[in-house]
Amino acid sequence: MEPEKLSREARDDPRPASHLLQWTQWQLLDSILPTGGFAHSYGLEATIQACVISGPEDLERFVVHVLDNTGSLLLPFVHIAHKSPNMETWSRLNQILEATLTNEVSRKASVSQGSALLRVSATAFYEISVLKEMKNALLSSGIVAIHHAPVFGLICGLLGFDSGTTQRAYMFVTMRDVISAATRLNLVGPLGASVLQHQLAHTAEQLAKKWMDRPIEDACQTAPLFDTIQGCHTYLFSKLFCS
Repeated sequence: MEPEKLSREARDDPRPASHLLQWTQWQLLDSILPTGGFAHSYGLEATIQACVISGPEDLERFVVHVLDNTGSLLLPFVHIAHKSPNMETWSRLNQILEATLTNEVSRKASVSQGSALLRVSATAFYEISVLKEMKNALLSSGIVAIHHAPVFGLICGLLGFDSGTTQRAYMFVTMRDVISAATRLNLVGPLGASVLQHQLAHTAEQLAKKWMDRPIEDACQTAPLFDTIQGCHTYLFSKLFCS
């Protein structure tokens, strides 16, 4: 079939757009979406330079701690934003998270990725008018602290993700980015990184279930040591990542 004819038939298709929903959902999780996640190591780079991590075995332990901390601290914000994907709920969650993240490096990373995710999603998923309206409203209001977890939950809710998939997806994106950072820091090779990601799937699922469907009142920090080390990232003499 010729491309022009295919495009014409796609435009004239009377069926609802629901048959395209999964393609959009997969795109949100695709690493090619320019949200800036690969500019951050979640404190891994600082932890390596602090000599807390020296090999693949230490890396596995670090990833587990990051996943546990992500589940305990951020998954409640993802869950509530997905449950009520509207501007009012997002604004409340965003303000609470802004006050909760006392680690300046982590806070800036969250804002950087959240702002990028909203901007990219409003442009890429143009059929969801709420995203564009939200972006324009935030720009006009002068709000600059747009955190990643609430925005991710909001977008997943608007894209039709169910609650469990949304929270697992957030954990997956976190694990993907940390292991990718480990590859670029020469802590593990690409093949070893793929094996590690597969091996940690069971642990990630257990942690997701452990922290799933929690209210924001339950949000807490489970890895204070790694959080403290990440806060020293700005003092590194040389660095590859922003956080």
